[in-house]
Amino acid sequence: MTRTWRCFLILCLSLLTSAAQAQSLESVLRPGDVIAGHAKWEDDCAACHVRFDRQAQDRLCMDCHKDVGADMRARKGFHGRLDPQACRSCHTDHRGRTARIVVLDTATFDHAKTDYALRGLHRDVKCAACHTPGRKWREAPQTCQACHTQDDVHKGSLGPTCADCHTETGWRDTTLDHDKTRFPLRGKHVDAKCDSCHKTAVFTDAPETCVACHRADDQSPKGHQGRFGEKCETCHDAQAWKPSRFRHERDTRFELRGAHRQAPCASCHKTPLYTTKTPTACVDCHRADDKHEGSLGRECGACHQEQRWTDVARFDHDRTRYPLRGLHRDARCSGCHTKPGQYQVADQRCVACHRADDHHEPTLGERCDSCHVEVGWKKVDRFDHATARFALRGAHRDVACSDCHRDTRYRKTPSQCIACHRADDQHEGQLGERCESCHTETRWTGVRYDHAQARFALTGRHVGVACSDCHRTPRYRDAPRDCLSCHRADDTHRGTLGAACESCHNTRDWRLWRFDHDRRTRFALDGAHQPLACTACHRAPAPVGQAIAPVGGDCVACHRTDDRHDGAFGARCDQCHVTSDWQRLHRRAGTVQRTGEGTR
Repeated sequence: MTRTWRCFLILCLSLLTSAAQAQSLESVLRPGDVIAGHAKWEDDCAACHVRFDRQAQDRLCMDCHKDVGADMRARKGFHGRLDPQACRSCHTDHRGRTARIVVLDTATFDHAKTDYALRGLHRDVKCAACHTPGRKWREAPQTCQACHTQDDVHKGSLGPTCADCHTETGWRDTTLDHDKTRFPLRGKHVDAKCDSCHKTAVFTDAPETCVACHRADDQSPKGHQGRFGEKCETCHDAQAWKPSRFRHERDTRFELRGAHRQAPCASCHKTPLYTTKTPTACVDCHRADDKHEGSLGRECGACHQEQRWTDVARFDHDRTRYPLRGLHRDARCSGCHTKPGQYQVADQRCVACHRADDHHEPTLGERCDSCHVEVGWKKVDRFDHATARFALRGAHRDVACSDCHRDTRYRKTPSQCIACHRADDQHEGQLGERCESCHTETRWTGVRYDHAQARFALTGRHVGVACSDCHRTPRYRDAPRDCLSCHRADDTHRGTLGAACESCHNTRDWRLWRFDHDRRTRFALDGAHQPLACTACHRAPAPVGQAIAPVGGDCVACHRTDDRHDGAFGARCDQCHVTSDWQRLHRRAGTVQRTGEGTR
């Protein structure tokens, strides 16, 4: 029977039989026994196979071989580094109980495809040296310590990571980076043999102090013989014993400059050398050289330099109680310090040197610096006039001193305005001599006069009127105070009401008048008369020369048309009627009767 017919027959039988019968049928058709490791699943084909799906077989393999599956997913280990392929391409089962489905040729196996590539001497090591019987190939340890515990001459003092120093080439081929230790190698230490410092294989017990290795060098006739202590690195470095790296300017508080650089150490550091604190004050070494006899203190360096005694150019006079400014900088020292070597000057006042230059004839005292500066005698712009009795403000700031101070005495200059500005007084003296009462120092035209202080206070619209509208001349006091003097052309009453405009009008507005009818006329307004407009009574045109038409004082002058009595009771309506209401009568009018036609 051909293979095709056999497969067809199996297909037909599987379709016609139950699942259990199909499983039994697959067992009958099994191509061979599985290996001993898979024997317990031999009758359970579904544990390794999916019917009609060969691709799913790899997933079932991974379900059992989880460690291999994890490697493949992580792309590590031997299986994880292989190109993707079906498990059965390398591991084919059903070849009998004793079949070997894991074929490993140790002679040709490429260990680089694992997580532990073999290098150096590891290439020649037998597999069994690391892969012990009874353990999976993948379970071989990868740490150096796991195999080389017996080889550790350091007895564990350097830890388990041998690869930090050693390589696979040989134990003695080390790659230690000494810079990563507490003692980086520099200079000649780089070429020193390890055992010259590390006397035992327990490398961590090697001393780190210089004197531990170089004590013999220090005790030699050419050495310091312990005089400078045990910190050799203070002066020396690993490049060489000589020259010393000691830097006086860096390692001490006394930098050597100028002639000090050439001085022998012993000239300052007396024996025993360096065991006591060497004084740093100049005078400790140069007391005999002090020509000032101690008058200037102990800090010679304040004036002198290390180059030579005579070089004092770096002296900073600003550090003294008398800083030099302006022309004083160019003055010779001997111009003020007349006694050689004695520079302490008791009298620091200007007048001590410049008394002959004082043109003020002692009126301004001896504090020349109150006005003058060191730039020059004529430069007096730093004088603060505010400290005087006459502070300068406004245009006074730009006035030359000589405009007010006619001589060099200054102090007796008058401070009244009129003393300088009498010729400018356009008021001809009638307003007195206190110009500042109205004017300011900014300009003549800017006045700050308070009119409320005068006999004519400005109110209402008078506040905005220009001064010249009322004051026709600069004398000011000759300006009239009555309204009519300025407002005659505005008098619509044509003089009939007199000159006292303020009796009715106010300064806010001509139209807002305050005429008191009760006080100014013989006809007091009351009752219904109060809200009436003036023209309600004063109807006729005003006669020539009058502002308003006159009206008679009797009621009938305005109410003749309102008289329902037809003149029967005369013109004195007020004998019965009141101004608040026509229908109301005085009680003194007697008994009255009201009718629809009025009162009888």
